[in-house]
Amino acid sequence: MVHSYLKKSAMLLSLAAAVAVAEEVQADQATNPQSTAGQETVSPALPQAEMPETPDPLLQAPAEAAQGQDNGGLAIEEKAPEATVLSNPIQEEPVKPPVEGQRVDMRILATTDLHTNLVNYDYYQDMQVETLGLAKTAVLMEEAIAENSNVVIVDSGDTIQGTPLGTYKAIVDPVKEGEEHPMFAAFKELNYDGAALGNHEFNYGLDYLRRVVASSKVPLLNANVLDAQTKEHLFTPYVIVPKTFKDSEGQLVTVQVGLTGIVPPQIMNWDRGHLEGKVIALDAVQAVTDLVPQMRKAGADVVVVMSHSGIGDDTYLVGEENIGYQLAGIPGVDAVATGHSHANFPSGTGTGFYSKIKGVDDTNGKINGIPVTMAGKYGDHLGIMDLKLHYTNGAWQVEESGAVLRKIDTKSSKADERVLNLAKEVHEATIRYVRQEVGQTPSPIHSYFSLVQDDPSVQIVNQAQLWYAKQVLAGTEEANLPLLSAAAPFKAGARNDPNSYTDIKAGPLAIKNVADLYVYDNVVALLKINGAQLKEWLEMAAGQFNQVDPTKKEPQNMINTSFRTYNFDVIDGVTYELDITQPNKYSIGAELVNPTASRVRNLRYQGKEVTDDQIFMVVTNNYRASGPFPGVKDAQESRLLNLQNRQALIDYIVSEKTIDARPNHNWSFADTIKDLDLRFLTSLKAQEHLASNPAISFVGISDTVEGFGEFRYQYSPLPEPEQPVQPEQPTKPEQPSQPTNPASPNQPVTSVQPLTPTKPNRSLDGQESQVLANQPSRASKVQESSLLAVQSSSSKGTLPNTGTKDSIWMSFGLALLALLPAGLGKRKQK
Repeated sequence: MVHSYLKKSAMLLSLAAAVAVAEEVQADQATNPQSTAGQETVSPALPQAEMPETPDPLLQAPAEAAQGQDNGGLAIEEKAPEATVLSNPIQEEPVKPPVEGQRVDMRILATTDLHTNLVNYDYYQDMQVETLGLAKTAVLMEEAIAENSNVVIVDSGDTIQGTPLGTYKAIVDPVKEGEEHPMFAAFKELNYDGAALGNHEFNYGLDYLRRVVASSKVPLLNANVLDAQTKEHLFTPYVIVPKTFKDSEGQLVTVQVGLTGIVPPQIMNWDRGHLEGKVIALDAVQAVTDLVPQMRKAGADVVVVMSHSGIGDDTYLVGEENIGYQLAGIPGVDAVATGHSHANFPSGTGTGFYSKIKGVDDTNGKINGIPVTMAGKYGDHLGIMDLKLHYTNGAWQVEESGAVLRKIDTKSSKADERVLNLAKEVHEATIRYVRQEVGQTPSPIHSYFSLVQDDPSVQIVNQAQLWYAKQVLAGTEEANLPLLSAAAPFKAGARNDPNSYTDIKAGPLAIKNVADLYVYDNVVALLKINGAQLKEWLEMAAGQFNQVDPTKKEPQNMINTSFRTYNFDVIDGVTYELDITQPNKYSIGAELVNPTASRVRNLRYQGKEVTDDQIFMVVTNNYRASGPFPGVKDAQESRLLNLQNRQALIDYIVSEKTIDARPNHNWSFADTIKDLDLRFLTSLKAQEHLASNPAISFVGISDTVEGFGEFRYQYSPLPEPEQPVQPEQPTKPEQPSQPTNPASPNQPVTSVQPLTPTKPNRSLDGQESQVLANQPSRASKVQESSLLAVQSSSSKGTLPNTGTKDSIWMSFGLALLALLPAGLGKRKQK
């Protein structure tokens, strides 16, 4: 009785609160107010774009129209849009107009590339960590605000994808209309003034992104993505935020801060399936150059660019990916918060990666005289830019500026309670999701040596892709063609991160382990190529290695650390050797640099030499299929399938129950490196696996990269390569049957859900070559299941205990759920 009464009371209170919120939202529609007292937002009036379907509130753009295109960029007519200004809240102290000679110390706090690392938790290892998370960065924010409260807080993008939490809110329990994404809810809680859209914001498609942007209480900005039909901005290009600061005398004064953001135009390659025909991406430098005068005309005293683009260098090509350097040279731009490259700037010592570029002050954090930051990744750093403003000749001028990076405290467990409490529900739901068991492995699976020898973490992905593709091709005319699979080591210490490795112990395999093996939300793709194209594909992948001197007896570094490990494709189904005493045929950017060079030797299929005209089917992912890889871009046929690569891996493990991921040694180095002293760096944790890898020995702790060790690779002939695991071909064409739960064979496993494609069998030929960058991805719509939409407690508190007791009770609960009728409580698919 009491319980019923309390429940009804709570419902009434919730209804009242909902009405109040609805009235507030209606009153503040299309304004995006900030929560900081004394602050108001000015944004361009955005007329509704003409769309072929139901109007979307996100598809709004300023009145300027595109006036033509040049080398991929559109010139936008300089026409200042009308502005909407919020009413100024009542101040405890009067805010006076600026006067001649007045001075203000302004501080910009910048984050970037958070990739849904909302709290300090590693979902792959299922444990709390102190090396990442917005909850840790927020501690630095509070310290910086205590030093100077005149702050503007911004983020440079790649926010909603990157961990199982991002996958959970996009695929398992997707953000619904009006629901605020937890990352942007945290931004609001921390009083962010604006955020840019990064390339990974587009991974889940435009419909999902529209929902996320529409519900965000923080302005999400982009200046260089336009609607393909109307040529108007697809998202809000800029806002002007009136900030109430204290001047040097303690008097309140308003400074109008203009914010805008950009994304690399390469999104048209990376998420082509989602974007082609729907949007166009301008050259980012041109877009900002055209927009800044409009922002100044609309009243911006200070202009800050949130650049989801790396710093690059002092050479500029229209349409290139990393242009932070050029943005810092645009007249009217006062500060640039960069990102995308997961790097750090400034170093503060003058010895950082960008320090040798002309115009870069790596000590004081300035490029072309403008303060610039790049705050690492996953919340591990906070960028701080300080601007000393002087009101002179009727305008605010930047008299002095500089920037620093601050690293989170990795030795302390201190984290921001506001973020932890806000994240509690989705965090707990994500943990329950990733702990769902799908199979067993009798041996460890790790990626510590994945760059120097055939590797279990890549082997298992290739096995799963072959298993799935066999079923897809059964009964088709391609079923009798040789089937190959391409996969790469996604976690192999990229960007000097000793924790960026797959490390799975022998025993149960859960979804968290599968996510650790396949960290991107890619979709399976099938290519038809010939033997000549296959060889060029492998020549490109061989760029992972430096050219070594066969006559040199001194130690030589064998790994090209500038080459992204996710581009080191290992192709199973054939055998081959790599001769790294030869030069690379292709550059990191897939450009032909040594036409006569060849590293690939003894390329064979079933023991016979591969001929140039031999036809193969190769299963890979949408990122590779739509990219500029030699051989791949010239494929005779290319189509997307109806499943994420990660889901194919889950289905394979569930089907096999116990999987054998031992490498089959289908690739190796040629004997030209025999007796050479070859070295490489990997995590110090790799020492635990030396006993089972006799070709590798430990040299010592690296004195250049923290957390890494130096290891020696000693060439020795490998045993005859084993043929890769390839399941028998089904006798008739059919869709892959839904795997069953090993614990209850008559019931489907709750974690396995087939994904349906947004555009099946889509041709990806004719893709223009672009420089490869951070691994993009693509997600598809998923059929929702009430068994996966785990209900979570909404009560606030600290991060949950994630020990074995929770797992036991969760397993018991899942076993009970598995007994429910398969169709019980299924949600209507949207």
